[in-house]
Amino acid sequence: MLQVVYLKAMALFERTFLLSLLVVLFFSGGVSAESSSVASTVTEFKTIEWPDLIPQDDLEALLNPPDYLNDIEDGSFEDQITGQIQNTIAAARDDRYQQALVSTNIKPEMDGQSIRIPGFIVPLEFDDDQIITQFFLVPFFGACIHVPPPPPNQIIFVNFPKGLKLEALYDPFWISGKLNTTLTQNDLATSAYAMEMVSYEAYTE
Repeated sequence: MLQVVYLKAMALFERTFLLSLLVVLFFSGGVSAESSSVASTVTEFKTIEWPDLIPQDDLEALLNPPDYLNDIEDGSFEDQITGQIQNTIAAARDDRYQQALVSTNIKPEMDGQSIRIPGFIVPLEFDDDQIITQFFLVPFFGACIHVPPPPPNQIIFVNFPKGLKLEALYDPFWISGKLNTTLTQNDLATSAYAMEMVSYEAYTE
């Protein structure tokens, strides 16, 4: 029964991530900059969206989730017998969709690019004054904290020695800087990209 509960929880998270990905894909054009916290010219950086960081085969896998996610969410505990549980777990480990959820595959052409991307901040290092110097940038609120992390190729490890003050975790930002295809592992998550941040801007829809 615990295995079924786990699969149901993961299915809910995966649907949440998929919905977030679709929102970014089709509706992210409505986001606009509100203010600049560090002097910088936006035109120095190429504005991208999160799907731009995902290799095409991973993206296709994420946009075409397997049917068993529906079965796990809709089925009752009584409907789940031991054999079905084991088969589902085996399928979840082996299928392309699950592989994409933990993929560290990157787009090599993104290495060294000066980019601007919207996201939410997950603090990693900060001083006594709560000035953040390192953080994960993620595509949706709550990632790595309230829900499991998105795929590593949807997380950017950001270094900013000057530091920034974050009033609330739910505040989104445009982050600008030089992107690198560097793998970073942390207790919270693993990121497939890293960035030396140059500027940040708050935004609203």
